[in-house]
Amino acid sequence: MTSKTDEALGYEQARDELIEVVRRLEAGGTTLEESLALWERGEELAKVCRRWLEGARARLDAALAEEGETEEGE
Repeated sequence: MTSKTDEALGYEQARDELIEVVRRLEAGGTTLEESLALWERGEELAKVCRRWLEGARARLDAALAEEGETEEGE
């Protein structure tokens, strides 16, 4: 479940933190508990990024649909 803090993250902030989480996981050297916490955080950040991208896609689709309606009316 994402927190209110996660919801306030911008796409770039969430993406950058996700990159750092992945880097730390790939580097290894963490305990199992730390790795699980990092993985869980990564999942939360991925959801934040996905919501931003879905929202951007919806806005793009709406703009394209509006443009198509305008062209049909001409």
